[in-house]
Amino acid sequence: MNNLNYTLNFELNPVIETLEAQTRAAAAAEGRLALGLAGRADICEALKKILGVFFPNRYLEEKIENDEMNIYIGDNLRQAARLLQKHIADALCLKESGDCACSREKADEIVRKLLFSLPQIRQDLMEDVNTGYHGDPAALNLSEVILSYPFVETVAVYRVAHNLYSQGVPIIPRIMSEYAHSQSGIDIHPGAEIQPGFFIDHGTGVVIGETCRIGRNVILYQGVTLGAISPFDTNGTPIRGQKRHPDIEDDVIIYANATILGGNTVIGKGSVIGGNCWITKSVPPHSIIYNRPGQQST
Repeated sequence: MNNLNYTLNFELNPVIETLEAQTRAAAAAEGRLALGLAGRADICEALKKILGVFFPNRYLEEKIENDEMNIYIGDNLRQAARLLQKHIADALCLKESGDCACSREKADEIVRKLLFSLPQIRQDLMEDVNTGYHGDPAALNLSEVILSYPFVETVAVYRVAHNLYSQGVPIIPRIMSEYAHSQSGIDIHPGAEIQPGFFIDHGTGVVIGETCRIGRNVILYQGVTLGAISPFDTNGTPIRGQKRHPDIEDDVIIYANATILGGNTVIGKGSVIGGNCWITKSVPPHSIIYNRPGQQST
């Protein structure tokens, strides 16, 4: 082993130098304030503190008594705000080519708007939880849904990330959504627009794209993809900033492993989409679409 280490000290020098050059070049391309692992950890920690405010019994090992709740909520929000302010300012500074003083002011205002939006976000989450409870006969009560259904945390993270995304924050909303994705297997882009009363049953493998719009009281099952048909430029490169994902209107149910694609595709109000359907065209309201073996659904 000692001989190996001695040999490697010399043999690895070209590898070390090449990797160093590649890392320096990447850092220069990303900018000096690019977020690293420590930044991601802080953002996830801030998220956990906000989630703990929304649902203390899900995220705390010890029960918080009523006379302690005010202090607990205040402490968590202040700590979350401090973590987010720093990294939002860094991300904005990177986006705005180094104007860090202006970025810090913007970051303060963004975090302030997020904090003042939290009561409405929590109210929307409770509509999601209620839809989950009423949509799943296996659920015995609301507490069971909050404590054990994976969609609750994922949608909670999405609603926080969407708030920041809507305020123009770069990078950080995606870090949040990928944290939730890693926890549940549900992938929701923070740019999607999802109204309250949203329920994902089981959840694993669900994908919801950036320009997707989802109405009220929509239920998805595992493996559903609300994906893109991307327009391309003359060089065959996908064009950014255009509507690529479908719209799902109110009161729609989409069963397991259905795939719905395209920015011009609308699933009409009150429709039911069966399992394993492949849909690239709009569906009128109150339709029932099911998979016929060997045929495209619509």
